[in-house]
Order: sequence, then C-alpha cells, then structure tokens
Amino acid sequence: MKQLLLQYKSVFFVFFSALTYVFLGYFVARESFNLLFSLYTVTFIAFYFLYTSSFSERQLFAFGICFRIILLFCLPFWSQDFYRFIWDGRVLLSGISPYEFKPNDIISNVPILQSHELYEKMGSLSASHFSNYPPVNQFLFAIVAFLSPKSIFFSAFFLKVFIFFSDIGIYYFGKKLLQLLLVETKNIFLYFLNPLVILELAGNAHFEGVMLFFLILGFYFFFLNKWILAAFCIALSVSVKLLPLLLLPFIYQRLGFKKSFFFCLVVILFNCILFLPFLTNTLIQNYSDTIALWFVNFEFNASFYYLFRTIGYWIKGYNTIGIIGKITPIFAVIMILFFALVKENRKPYSFFRNSLFALTIYFFISTTVHPWYLINLLVLSLFTKFRFVIVWTYTVVLSYYAYSQIPFQENMVFLFLEYGIVIGVLYYDFFKINKNKRLALSNNLKE
Repeated sequence: MKQLLLQYKSVFFVFFSALTYVFLGYFVARESFNLLFSLYTVTFIAFYFLYTSSFSERQLFAFGICFRIILLFCLPFWSQDFYRFIWDGRVLLSGISPYEFKPNDIISNVPILQSHELYEKMGSLSASHFSNYPPVNQFLFAIVAFLSPKSIFFSAFFLKVFIFFSDIGIYYFGKKLLQLLLVETKNIFLYFLNPLVILELAGNAHFEGVMLFFLILGFYFFFLNKWILAAFCIALSVSVKLLPLLLLPFIYQRLGFKKSFFFCLVVILFNCILFLPFLTNTLIQNYSDTIALWFVNFEFNASFYYLFRTIGYWIKGYNTIGIIGKITPIFAVIMILFFALVKENRKPYSFFRNSLFALTIYFFISTTVHPWYLINLLVLSLFTKFRFVIVWTYTVVLSYYAYSQIPFQENMVFLFLEYGIVIGVLYYDFFKINKNKRLALSNNLKE
C-alpha cells in the first residue's frame, strides 16, 4: 500500500510539473511576479521530489524531454533577447554584419522582413549597441533566418530546436563524463530536470545550452587525454559565449606549459578564423566596446557590486560603476589565476571544484547576473559535492521582481534574501564536506 501511494505521489508531481510549465510558458508574463514566483516554487518542489523519487534514469530523462517539448511552441516569455537573435540572423543573411551596424543606425533602411517589430521588441538597450554574440552564434542565427525568413514564431521555434538538441548532448556527454570521473551519474538530473535550465533554455531560448554542450564535450575529450579535440570543442564553446575563456588557465596543471600553450593557441586561432568573415577596420573596436559595456554600463541582480556602489556613493556622491567596473575584472582575473595556478587542479574533482569557486567569485562581484548565467555554475557543480548552486537556481528568480515595477526597479530586500540564502548554503556545504573529511580521516586512523 505504501509503495502504491509513493507511486501515485510521483506521478502527481510529474503531472503537476507539466501543468506548471504550460502556465509559465503560455499564460504568465514576467511582470506578474507573485504568480510567476509561486508557480516557479511549485516546479522546484516537484523537481526535488522527482530527483529523489524511485523513477529510473530512463524515466527521468523522458520527463525532462517532455517538459522541454511543452515549451518548444511558445514565444520566449521572460526575455526579449531572442528578438535580437532573429535580427542578427536576418541582417547577416542580407549581407550586413551585426558587428558593423547598430540596429538604431539601420532601422530606417534595413532590408529584412518584420524589421520594425524586431527593433521595437528587442528593447532600446539592445538596439543601441553592436551585437555581442560571437561567430558560431551568428551562424546559427543565420540558419534560423534562412529556415524562417518571414515568421518570428517559427524563428523562435528553430532557435529552441538548436537548444533542445544541445541539452540532449549535455545529458549524453555529461553522463559519460560523470561515469569517466567515477561520479554519481544521477547528478546529471540536477541539470536536466532543473526548472531554471528548462525555463531559461528551452523556454527563453538562451544559448548557454549550446555553449555548454561544446564545453562538456571539450571536458570529456580533455579527461580522455585527447587534448587537441578538447581544444577545438572548447574553441566552439567560446565562439558561442566568451565565458569559457575564464576556464582556460585551469588546464595548465594537467597539461604542463607546452601543451597548455598550444591548447590555448588552438582556441584563440580557431576563434580568430571564425571571426574572419566579419573582418572590417572597425570590428575589434566595435566588439571590444560592446563587451566592455557589461562591466561599466549594465547593472542587474548584483551582490557585492551593489555594496561597493553604495560605498562609492558615500565617498564620491555619484554612481561609481565606471571605476568599480574597471577594478572588478582585474580582481576576478587574479582570483581565477589563484584558483587555477596556485591551488591543486590535477585531479578531476579539484579541477571542477576550483573552477566552480573561481566563477562563483566572478559572479559575486559582477555588475550583472542574469538568472540564466547560473546554469554555467550548475554544470560545474555536477562534478563536485557542492550544492549551493542548486539553491541559487531557485532564489535567483527573486530578481524578476524588478520587471513587475514601473519604472523598472530592483528590490534590495529580495536581493539580500537571494544572496544571503546562497552564501549561507555555501557555508553549510563547506562545513558538511569538511566534517565528512574529518570523519573519513578518523575512521581510516582507527582502522
């Protein structure tokens, strides 16, 4: 009887998850924060029960696929970035480089369909800047434009198809990498069933999924000691999103100076080759200026940066993002080099643990932390014993409160809750892991 009740309970959570994804994908705007956060909480509770249920891994995989299929047919609902993706693809297909012209500069005469709708819906911030998406992203956007030159709906659908198959690739090679490194393979479902992953990738069409597929594939080859194949995969990952560049120093201890030098050379040269079709006199200037904006212009869901900014107001009397935004990247690089070169990284566990810590510090001091950025930390955490990122993938949705306010305004109490809980769980992770180490050491000594 008890077994039957547990079975009904599990089926209930599967059904309720599917129903909640339908509502979040098709009926709940990001401005409706109370309803959004309530339903997201339901999906997270269901995620916990599914992960700890007696379902087989094959069944859990099927549930993850079903949840993603539900969101394939809705327009992205928490982000307007996909309008810029479609714009870039159609502009590129028409022979214009998205690195050469801002949407603001060409909206009056750009030769693409639905240009004014895309321009208006991408937002004034995106429209006033050159594209910051690397070449592989642009090629994928162009394929979408070729497949759907007249429909925004079908363009969004094809964007999601790329991400859908990338997620399957992450599942497949992520599981193989977990097996290779003798880590519990069920960890992959902390990613594959995670509501933030499903909603932000399958639902909102963010290309972190494509980037992480190439990154996981690169890690898989790297730990198989096929470092040339690994370098090409990581190069492709960088050419979707630049973030994996921050992880390159972590290869040094396993490969040594000579091999790691050529590894990085392959990554950089391959990316330079991918940029060649876009080469103009202003490419480097335009692209570097656009990337710099993330450090000195944009602010969203930050933690320690807001503390630094408040201190800056007290001292200077104005927003010191221009100063802080130039200092924090230097500090981030120092911390990354410390974890990569000073800490021990030869063993796979320490490689992923220290990579996770370095990127966590990077996000803690960043001026902008969109919810989908955390998916990068989530993937790294699968290969460690740290679970604070799982909690963060829940609390980060508190940041969406800002979109429910007119004008747009963040709630500092919610941000304090988000980061306070995460830092508390991070401390607990350290305490629990160190306690287990001491117990294991004590037992070994007794034996």
